[in-house]
Amino acid sequence: MRRALVEAALALVTEEQDWGFSLREVARRAGVSHNAPYRHFPEKRDLLAALAVAGYEALRVKLVAAAETAEGPEDELVAIGVAYVQFGAENPARYRLIFGPDLLTGGLGMPASVAEAAQAAKAVLVDVIARGVQTERFAVSQDTQAERDRVVLTAWALVHGLTMLLIDGLAGPALPPAVSETVTRSLLDGIRKRP
Repeated sequence: MRRALVEAALALVTEEQDWGFSLREVARRAGVSHNAPYRHFPEKRDLLAALAVAGYEALRVKLVAAAETAEGPEDELVAIGVAYVQFGAENPARYRLIFGPDLLTGGLGMPASVAEAAQAAKAVLVDVIARGVQTERFAVSQDTQAERDRVVLTAWALVHGLTMLLIDGLAGPALPPAVSETVTRSLLDGIRKRP
């Protein structure tokens, strides 16, 4: 039943591009009693956390698949950048939920399950950067974790910002794969090791 409730909530988010639904509405959509969601999700925030976990997992799977189609860390970085932007552009409400402040309400911080799922998705980028550093394809010191962390944050900020511009209609009429590849290659040009 938990899975049916999450799927019903995901369908509502996808259709309405919002998560302002009630647990009663999710129950109706899932075809269960209006009290059933409360057995699995005591509060709506718990259901939103489950949606965020599923969203991060879907993003991670997309990033891994993109990385597997590329050869070497340079092409992997571009491929996962394109996949990241495409995920957000195709799933705007889901993207806003997993990266927005709604799960941080009431000073409770991010639910542990969401934080773990977020780290697993981010690990794909961290691994690509690490391979680029280890193989000396990227001009980043192998001795300084802070420098590697800076490159990871820069790459993430770049694709996240582009994704938000596309979602908000502020990036012009460019198609996400074309513009995200161009932008990601610009980052790559900045960190690529020169002969």
